[in-house]
Amino acid sequence: MKNRIVRIIAGTFVLISLILAIKVNINWLWFTAFVGANLLQSGITKWCLMDTILEKVFKIKD
Repeated sequence: MKNRIVRIIAGTFVLISLILAIKVNINWLWFTAFVGANLLQSGITKWCLMDTILEKVFKIKD
């Protein structure tokens, strides 16, 4: 459940930042890069900041 929520949030962030880059300012692509870097990091280290946030704020466990 938690992994699915993390993927939905990451995908939403990427799509929103792409729309903002097109409509507002190209610098919003840095946010897209940040999300991508976090996805890469979590794949390598098996630790994800969004997992930690979901556990602490919403008490969501796998």
